[in-house]
Amino acid sequence: MGIIEVALRLGSYGFDPHFFRSLKIGGEDYFVQNDAFSYRFFPPENSRNPGVLRMKAVKPPGTFRIFIFGESAAMGDPEPSYGPARCMEAQLRAKFPDRKFEVINVAFTAINSHVILPIARECARHDGDLWIIYMGNNEMVGPYGAATVFGRRAPPLPYVRFVTAVQATRIGQLSVALARKLHGSGEKLSSWGGMQMFLQNQIAPDSALKKNVYFNFQKNLDDIVQAGLGSGAKILLNTVAVNLRDCPPFASSANTNLTPADRVQFEQLFTNALQAESSGDLAGAEKDYAQAARINGTVAELQYRWGECLRAQTNFSAAREHLQLACDDDASPFRTDSRLNAIIRGETEKKPTDRLVMLDAAKTLAAYNSDDLCGDETFHEHVHFDFTGSFRLGLAWAQQVEKMLPTETKRPSDWLTQEQCDQALGLSDWNRVAVWEHMAGRLSVPPFADQTGNNNRVAALQMRVRTLRSHMDTNDAAQARENFQQQLARTPDDFFLRENYALFLQSGGDAPSAIAECRRVHDLIPHDYVPYFQLGRLLGGQGQYTEAETDFRTALKIHPALTEGWFELGNMLAAQQRFSEALDSYAVARDQRPQDGQTIFRMGEVYALMHRPVDALRSFREAAKLTPADWEIHFQLGGALDEAQQEDEALAEFSAAARLNPVSSRTHFNYGVLLAKKSRLDEARQEFSESLRLEPNYQNARDALVKVQMLLQHRNGNPPASPTNP
Repeated sequence: MGIIEVALRLGSYGFDPHFFRSLKIGGEDYFVQNDAFSYRFFPPENSRNPGVLRMKAVKPPGTFRIFIFGESAAMGDPEPSYGPARCMEAQLRAKFPDRKFEVINVAFTAINSHVILPIARECARHDGDLWIIYMGNNEMVGPYGAATVFGRRAPPLPYVRFVTAVQATRIGQLSVALARKLHGSGEKLSSWGGMQMFLQNQIAPDSALKKNVYFNFQKNLDDIVQAGLGSGAKILLNTVAVNLRDCPPFASSANTNLTPADRVQFEQLFTNALQAESSGDLAGAEKDYAQAARINGTVAELQYRWGECLRAQTNFSAAREHLQLACDDDASPFRTDSRLNAIIRGETEKKPTDRLVMLDAAKTLAAYNSDDLCGDETFHEHVHFDFTGSFRLGLAWAQQVEKMLPTETKRPSDWLTQEQCDQALGLSDWNRVAVWEHMAGRLSVPPFADQTGNNNRVAALQMRVRTLRSHMDTNDAAQARENFQQQLARTPDDFFLRENYALFLQSGGDAPSAIAECRRVHDLIPHDYVPYFQLGRLLGGQGQYTEAETDFRTALKIHPALTEGWFELGNMLAAQQRFSEALDSYAVARDQRPQDGQTIFRMGEVYALMHRPVDALRSFREAAKLTPADWEIHFQLGGALDEAQQEDEALAEFSAAARLNPVSSRTHFNYGVLLAKKSRLDEARQEFSESLRLEPNYQNARDALVKVQMLLQHRNGNPPASPTNP
């Protein structure tokens, strides 16, 4: 076996299983993230990657090194550069300018304690002064969780430890690959599809699998804490805050043991409660919810509604109890539940030492609100912090760090306000809008799209974006640019800050400066694919296709699963009329993300340019099925159907395009042309008139309107004065 292992390594088979890898940057030795690390826990096509980091191989003298452990919330998703860890770092730098702080965030998306444990054991060898542990949200859905999509669900802990240890060897990696093929699971999976991937893996509140998860979490937490204490570091262990107030459960589990009579009675009581609540009869609704719960009390949606009803009556203590039950009984368990937080709270009792400090983050953040509940004032959605939530948790962490510093280091100065912290992180309105627009898109798809009241949440977020955009002007842009430059003068090696400055410059239309800034980011983190990807987009937009292609291909070499990279490379190749190569690039993106209608739509456009109408029509049809709300897809499909002389179908597609995008003059014009072909002249006249209203100088619409009006006059027995036949 040793010979086989050596042979596989010499043959470059498999992947490096370690979290860190060595790299020279600017002539100095660093440890950086290893993107292949997660292959031990995820299929390669579905794997998640650590956030970009760099850590000096030898800790500089006088540096206070802090490791952050956890999942996407600890990472700072959706934008790590404004997450809690960054806010803490800004606070510490401002209050202790003579002290060096190094924050190494090893948290990343979709992982859980099974993945965090080997990361922690590696970090134990790197001279950390403080470990901050904030984990629990993915215990049920992450690798080996009760509702996971990544393999076996909630197996015994010895099995997990054995499989992950085996995959640290090349022999083990080969064995797992062969086992997948032999068991029929070797088909290529689509790439990461977000929380939507888990919708079919719901779990009942009383499932025995959950008990396995709690046991495994306890053991993993014990070992993580022991690794930290054994390394000589102090540990700040956190409970996990979640959105209880404003996040309805994602799914409710049906009780299959109810008799038909009980089921009918439950449905009636639940319906009565909803009707009473909507009419303002909160007391009546509360009574009906209570009676329904006596029949089936583990319905998460019932508990949430009951809690909301109690909160509306200012009975906050009782409301919290039921809103917590709604979280605990959620059949799609994406949030840390009360049992997991109880395990975290009990850890300090098991290991009584002054080097293990407990921060009840859930209570700390809830205390900001009069109802003692966290909601949309703290989170973007269910668990990921918005700017205020990140500031508050970052401040709480910084205050704990202060207690751990030597007495002579402490200063009486105040902590940064949220506005000051935003400035230190370069959080401009332009960057803020980009995050909100991203979140509006995230909330528009399942499972968020299926939540009660989600349309209102999305509309409120979009209104926030429009309001902020309406106040952004050249003076604000100049101030934001000046602030970025001031902050970069203080911390020139802050690659997060430089990345956001580049995005700000790009959003302001200053592409040359954005390109220059992206190149500086690349120099700081040459191992990361993001600067190459951004450079590719910027250079392509400037028509510098050769350089853009080089950067795109470098990004894809570093991170082959970057679907957006294949998509953008395809766009750039198509712009150069390199159609066959563009199709090859789109094909990779389609294979990685088969449910993405945009990629298939782009393929259809390329087929049309290649004069392959059958393939174009097929692609447009498929894209329309996958993305029915995209007006442009319906518009192009309508044109392809018209060319294929399938006028009735084409008419339906142009109608859909006009309905979805009523402000497009060209859509109304094309729709009008088809209506005229079908002799529906009154409707055609309306469409041409609307096209002209939207675009008064659109000559084609003006000419078409004149012709249709003349035809209508002729049809109605009023021939035109001019003898010219329209």
